[in-house]
Amino acid sequence: MTSVTVSARIPRRLKEKLDRYGIKISEVIRRALEEEVKRRELEEARKASRDLGDLFSAISEKEIVEAIREDRLKR
Repeated sequence: MTSVTVSARIPRRLKEKLDRYGIKISEVIRRALEEEVKRRELEEARKASRDLGDLFSAISEKEIVEAIREDRLKR
């Protein structure tokens, strides 16, 4: 796995507290970024699900059944 370096400017006082408590900055940042990406992916999936729900609600049950039957006959 390749990696890249990111940097952030934080107040000196915060850095001193991080050092005092032995907090590993890279681990905290990595975990926070991973959680944010997961949150955004979930949000995106929910939106796609809503959009699909809207799409399917616009199609009648009869049309869906006919499409499935037609697809089965092609196979």
